[in-house]
Amino acid sequence: MPVAQVSCRQIAPIVGDTAGNRSRIADEARRAAAEGARIVVFPELAAHGYSFTDESELRRLAERPDGTLLAEWHGLARELDLVIVAGYAELGEDGHVYNSAAIVDATGVLATYRKAHLWDREHLMFTAGEDRPPVVETAFGRIGVLVCYDLEFPEWVRHVALAGADLLCAPVNWPLYPRPEGERPAEIVRVQADASVNRMAIAACDRTGEDRAQPWLGGSVIVNADGFPLGNLILGRANAVSAEVDLADSRNKRISDHNHVLHDRRPELYGGILAETSKEQS
Repeated sequence: MPVAQVSCRQIAPIVGDTAGNRSRIADEARRAAAEGARIVVFPELAAHGYSFTDESELRRLAERPDGTLLAEWHGLARELDLVIVAGYAELGEDGHVYNSAAIVDATGVLATYRKAHLWDREHLMFTAGEDRPPVVETAFGRIGVLVCYDLEFPEWVRHVALAGADLLCAPVNWPLYPRPEGERPAEIVRVQADASVNRMAIAACDRTGEDRAQPWLGGSVIVNADGFPLGNLILGRANAVSAEVDLADSRNKRISDHNHVLHDRRPELYGGILAETSKEQS
């Protein structure tokens, strides 16, 4: 399996500016391809912005997965020979609106994933997804997808690793929070930990700018299977974070002569803990 050039395109989507958001995505996809990228990741809800006033505004902007948006991304992927992973507001056939992400390549839409763990006011507008995150075969390796807050649930990230992903792509929108001087944002630290404990490369694409007075971190990061950041790491402004990623390395789960991060699991011990935790929280 060859080393793949991965690029996170840290754009600033604007609520209500659907045409502009689409144009920014298309322009950045072309720039990424010209720079040699083969896998291109965009932020959470890249096509629609994030800070919706209410559910009715979100519903007016949401798009069906068989609509023009994903068809446009398929056209870009086919034209540029890319895998594109990007977030959008999905209007499902069931009438619910989901915070979704699509994996698209030259052959079409490979998968759409609905965010399972909703953050803050998302609970007021979106319906949580019920399906496990997909892992799909592409020309460049096996790719899985999660959305933002999903990354904070180790069981969900572990599922993607167990399903054989070489690269986990995560469209995210990380709010800008205060942190001690000199400290790396906790969101990035968590991505590094997710990668390290699963020996799986991760590309998390954040957004930048402000969205209706909400400032964003702009903390896109690509990490290797050991959990170390690759490429540039520049916080807080429109920027592309790109790196060459050895996806084959994600298939080596050994961390010593006698340790394997998946084989060393003891799920027969964990079931009771999970059951007790669920009972305590009910």
